[in-house]
Amino acid sequence: MRLCSIASGSSGNCIYVGSEATHLLVDVGISGRKTESGLKELGLTGNDIDGILITHEHADHIQGLGVIARKYEIPIYATAGTIAAIKACEGIGTVEEELFHEVKEDTKFTLKDLTVNPMRISHDAAQPVAYRIAYGRQKVAVCTDLGVYNDYTVECLKGMNALLLEANHDVNMLQVGPYPYKLKQRILGERGHLSNENTGRLLCRILHDNLQAILLGHLSKENNLPELAYESVRMEINMGETPYKASDFDIRVAKRSELTPIVTIS
Repeated sequence: MRLCSIASGSSGNCIYVGSEATHLLVDVGISGRKTESGLKELGLTGNDIDGILITHEHADHIQGLGVIARKYEIPIYATAGTIAAIKACEGIGTVEEELFHEVKEDTKFTLKDLTVNPMRISHDAAQPVAYRIAYGRQKVAVCTDLGVYNDYTVECLKGMNALLLEANHDVNMLQVGPYPYKLKQRILGERGHLSNENTGRLLCRILHDNLQAILLGHLSKENNLPELAYESVRMEINMGETPYKASDFDIRVAKRSELTPIVTIS
């Protein structure tokens, strides 16, 4: 099973998860051309993609969806609320009705040899979810756009072998930065985004011996730095109430506009 970030950041997100037989994208928030270029680096084309899992309807998650889905006739999986919101987005263009497939939180479904399990997240979108994907006993999760996490989030993310988790912003950079006050409050609020520190605290509750890789994703271009996200999360782990140290794990920062090295689950 493989996990790879084709692009991850506040300007666009597209994540690949797959097995030898099944290939999925989580979100297509970059252009169709960039999506195809990323797939080519993975040795794939749009014709190889068995499904697109959409987390929510914000532009940085669906910008290239219409182009890719229409060109390759790829099934789209999303919650009812997200599907309705996508259809209302003029920039996506017309997508054939039969390509949409409704999913529900905490209700598993199977795509060939992969099992997908959506989970609830707190974000200011119609009906947002994150996704857990399993191949036999191998499990990965793609979980971004979290305003807050709670015990439910922790339980959902326990036992993952690899994880792409949001580390959106540094609180101080956000507070002193150029964003208007209302936008700052949105990002800091319960339906906004996780800070570096809160990402580290969440990780402290889900670390385990078989967690092989952690990708820090969805970094804000204006309110974070890759080095800052990496060090802040590591510090929270090292100072947290956990028997582990950050050095026990392969922690990487997903790149904004190019492939992050592929994580292969052994």
